Amino acid sequence: MGRMDEGGTKMRRIKYSFLAFLLLISASVFAHVGSPGVIFQGKAGPYSIMVNINPPDVIPGTASVSVYIDNQQVSHVYLQPVYWYAGDKGSPRSDEALPVKGTPGQYQGVVWLMESGVASMRVSVDGPLGKGSTVIPVMAVSTAQRTMPASLDWELAALGILLVVLMITIIGASVAEGVLLPGEKTKAAGRKKYIAMAVAALILFGILYGGSAWWNNWSRNYRRFMYKPPLAHTSILTGGSEMILQLNIDSTWLRKNDESMSYVVPDHGKIMHLFLIREKTDDVFAHLHPTRIDSITYQVALPDLPAGRYLVFADIVRWNGFTETISDTVTIPAKPLVQNAAYKSPVLFHDPDDTYVISNAIDNIQPPYPGKTTLTCGKPGVSEQLADGSTAIWQHAPNTPFEAGQVYPLTFAITDPSGKPAKLQPYMGMMGHAVILKYDGSVYVHLHPVGTYSMASQEIVQNRIKGNGKIPHLPDATIFRDSIDRMVSRIRSMSEDERNAWLNAGMTAMGGMQGMEGMVTFPYAFPGPGNYRIWIQMKRDGKILNSAFDAVVE
Repeated sequence: MGRMDEGGTKMRRIKYSFLAFLLLISASVFAHVGSPGVIFQGKAGPYSIMVNINPPDVIPGTASVSVYIDNQQVSHVYLQPVYWYAGDKGSPRSDEALPVKGTPGQYQGVVWLMESGVASMRVSVDGPLGKGSTVIPVMAVSTAQRTMPASLDWELAALGILLVVLMITIIGASVAEGVLLPGEKTKAAGRKKYIAMAVAALILFGILYGGSAWWNNWSRNYRRFMYKPPLAHTSILTGGSEMILQLNIDSTWLRKNDESMSYVVPDHGKIMHLFLIREKTDDVFAHLHPTRIDSITYQVALPDLPAGRYLVFADIVRWNGFTETISDTVTIPAKPLVQNAAYKSPVLFHDPDDTYVISNAIDNIQPPYPGKTTLTCGKPGVSEQLADGSTAIWQHAPNTPFEAGQVYPLTFAITDPSGKPAKLQPYMGMMGHAVILKYDGSVYVHLHPVGTYSMASQEIVQNRIKGNGKIPHLPDATIFRDSIDRMVSRIRSMSEDERNAWLNAGMTAMGGMQGMEGMVTFPYAFPGPGNYRIWIQMKRDGKILNSAFDAVVE
């Protein structure tokens, strides 16, 4: 790997202070929960590719990268990490991914990620159609700390003690006996030997103590900046004519109050994507888009959801492309609400892209609330009736479990009530959105037909690479937050056609409008065995269509 370009003292100070900022804002679960892999499906110039990146959980560390080329024979595939703070010119050189024997079109490579924070993987393809490349955002953070096995600890301790004893003995012998004739012994030499051994012991134990203190200090700093679980408090404001969900991001770990939470940018035109899933039963699912009240407070009017305890997942993107999922739980009370004359319900924007659906619980085949927006979860190869009379079929062999770690094209065919392929419309700039949750709640991921990464994050890192190589100046928190709020308000004021045109312009430029008529595919690799539920969201005839499917992973 190449070394970074060296700058002056001032530039180094800026670099390290900004790295500290990146580490500081990383105290949340990044890029979903329990599913750290990044999957990309799109174009690298003229080539259709799929990329699966498994980032390391310790930084510095190696990322495993698999590249799949669709029906093309290519000459070379190159992988290059591009760090956000360093830019294109300051990043390491590229490494070549090698063909996988017995698997035509697949290439495998290992890339070192040396710094924490926002990074990206540039995948370059060289072949008969020319050269092409794409950039995939990757969040490089430490989420684990390596420990040695206890047996190895004892072995190394015993070896260390032996080496210290040998060193002390050698030093004592060399000082006392190195100047004597063979077989000669004197009292003075004996005293020198023991004095030399005592001094050597003090020096060696001092070195060991200093090394231990240095190591422990680095270990404490590593734990301090290691990714930690998110901190948030979600509550329900009751008393008005409607229930309001309020999410407060805990800012107690921030050095400058809540300033870093001011650097949030919209993704798909929304400042936050919030998902509610009823805990343990997974029978209620909602996709909402809160209004930002201040830098750490978000509110949204709740739809008519059944009472119960819900898992909360809130996806946000920061100004440098860093994506985070903030998770919490909240209990939604039963209606009717107790009216309070003194309570004033906040004036919130009711987003037309908000949606929810009720399905059968994971341990029951019947939906629990007949008459509401309900459906029965489908399974691979079995058709599922949707609310508008259309049908969704998961095109995977029935009764065939999935394998953990293997990338699958999760393809769903949609037919209209007449049985013809449905004409789908863009939903927030995409032909579909999907959320995958493991039954026990340990895995959550929000993905699209282009993969598991954020489109806003990709646009940010692409613009950073196109820049002049200098580290962007951190903007004023208040001015930045206000400008973003005005942008979100402007997007909300657009008509649906205007909003779709505005979103689709950026999405199409980056390959975001993937899909065929009546069919949507989401590339994904289940991270581990277990039972999963998948919610699919599409749009037809101006209406959001929700469907749900269950999967078994071995």
